[in-house]
Amino acid sequence: MTPAPLLTVRGLRVVIGGGHILHGVDLEVAATGTTALLGRNGAGKTTTVRGILGLVPRTGSVLLAGEETVRLATHALVRRGVGYAPEDRGVFAALTVAENLRLAERSGAGEPDYGLVHELFPELRRRARQAAGTLSGGQQQMVAIARTLLNGNRLIIADEPTKGLAPKVVTEVAQAIERAAEAVPVLLVEQNLAVVRRLARTCVVLADGRTAHRGSTDDLLADAEAARRLLGVGSAGSGGLVGRDGHGDHSDHSDHGGHGGTVRVPVRPSVHSAARPAAGLPEADA
Repeated sequence: MTPAPLLTVRGLRVVIGGGHILHGVDLEVAATGTTALLGRNGAGKTTTVRGILGLVPRTGSVLLAGEETVRLATHALVRRGVGYAPEDRGVFAALTVAENLRLAERSGAGEPDYGLVHELFPELRRRARQAAGTLSGGQQQMVAIARTLLNGNRLIIADEPTKGLAPKVVTEVAQAIERAAEAVPVLLVEQNLAVVRRLARTCVVLADGRTAHRGSTDDLLADAEAARRLLGVGSAGSGGLVGRDGHGDHSDHSDHGGHGGTVRVPVRPSVHSAARPAAGLPEADA
């Protein structure tokens, strides 16, 4: 029997400045693996994430493991095990890497899992005393994701984690998300379709603040007409997008602000971890 979704969103509406940004978004995040949230620029992806987290006024229903959370404050969601890696990374530039990670430790969540963080991001151990503001964009993204991996979270939400990163770093970040998703479900907002196809078996596509498509990622990207209509891509068949077998030219042909060029996202054998699932927003950010 298929397990119930961990996160179920129904009729999510967001009104900002008198204007309707979301018009009733519906989505589900499976209890395992990665679910991708897709759409053209301006479709409402980041607003949907912010609505789920309570960072903007919202109406509708947001069920986390069956519990209605739409009236909860953000910090209450964090304490219920929702971790967030924002698009702007949200690192504290004047603090060291180690200090940024310590801010994400949550009282009552058990011993922080630095072993998992350092296994996925060994560079962060080497740069523990370096000011986060002096890190590269990719290194800052690693800090943002690492902060979600410290305390037994039930869900990680990652908003555009590969945006603006060099291809080599995109690969490293994608592999880290893949490994993290073995322990805790991930809702991934991503424009790089090579990464999406590699990581996410299911996807939700937004258009104009509404849910336009839900289903298999492979099926969507294999349908050139649907991919062009919903995502604005020039081609979304097997050519140009890396499959889960690691073959293909690995290119993202998105014309809506994604990453151009070639992005290598090789297959990594599944590594099962008994480590606890992951953490949340730093308390200072809540």
